Parts: sequence; C-alpha cells; structure tokens
Amino acid sequence: MKFSNSLFFCAALGLSGCGANHDFSDLQAYMDEVRARPKGSIEPLPKFQPYESFTYSAASMRNPFQPPIKIDMTKREKGSQNIKPDESRTKQFLEDFNIEAFQMVGTLANDGGVFALVSGAGGVHRVKVGDYLGRNHGRILAIDESKIDVVEIVPDGEGGWLERPRSLSLKERS
Repeated sequence: MKFSNSLFFCAALGLSGCGANHDFSDLQAYMDEVRARPKGSIEPLPKFQPYESFTYSAASMRNPFQPPIKIDMTKREKGSQNIKPDESRTKQFLEDFNIEAFQMVGTLANDGGVFALVSGAGGVHRVKVGDYLGRNHGRILAIDESKIDVVEIVPDGEGGWLERPRSLSLKERS
C-alpha cells in the first residue's frame, strides 16, 4: 500500500507543474526578435581549377641524389673486337631482366648435375652452368653452394666488347 501512495503523490506533484497558466510571452518575444533579424546569404561555391596531369620526362636520366660516376679515360679498359656476344642464338627467358633483379636462394643437385635457384622475374627459377642471365649476355660459368659466377659481355663505348665478371651470392635467411 505504501508503494501506491507514493506513486499517487509523485503523479500529483508532476501534474501540478502543468497548470493552466500558459505564460510564454518571453519565449514569444525572443522568437519575434530572431525572425525580425535580416536574413543571411550563403556564399557561392569556389571555382576549382581542373586537374592537369604531369608527365615526368626525366625518368631515364641519372638519379640526382647519387653522386656522379667519374671515369678516368686513361685507365679505362679497352674492349676487344674478338669478344662479342652471339647474336644468332635464341635468347632465354631470364635475359629479359636486369641481373640486379636476381638473388641466389639455393642449390639443387641430381644425376643431371648441379643447379642454382634464383629468385626474381616473378618467381624462383632453376639455372645451370651455360645458361644465360641478365640483359648483358651474362653466361653462368660456375655454381657452388654460396655463389653463382657469371661473365657478362658489355660494350666498351668505342665499338668493342668487354667481359665483365659478376657473382650472385646466396641470400642470407632472416
């Protein structure tokens, strides 16, 4: 019974605030003042310039953040007319990529011989002695457990060709 009495008391107290006195004159005066103020205007959208694409034309030039290579012409090795690449042979798939793109990742050995595994050019490839690698006519001379020895045939700039030895070392596992 106590609960219903207190509920009745709360309801009566709440309804007493809703009297018949509807005096909203101060609110009505404020609303009239706001309506009487001059209307604002919205600024038009800014004009944007259309996008102009930029074509970078210096991609084939030397990187400006690396020091220039100084070549001493007197000590420069001269090429030979006896050394030249075999242009009549069929190019292998791995010759379409720079040799810097490859890393040695392992070796395999079976009855057919020793093979090296090189990563690059979209996957891992098996190569053997005599295969070609890289754009500079690089021929594989030797394969051991830690490196691949390659000799490249590069132009000397004066009509001759030079043999340039290179090595691909085994990539360390991290």
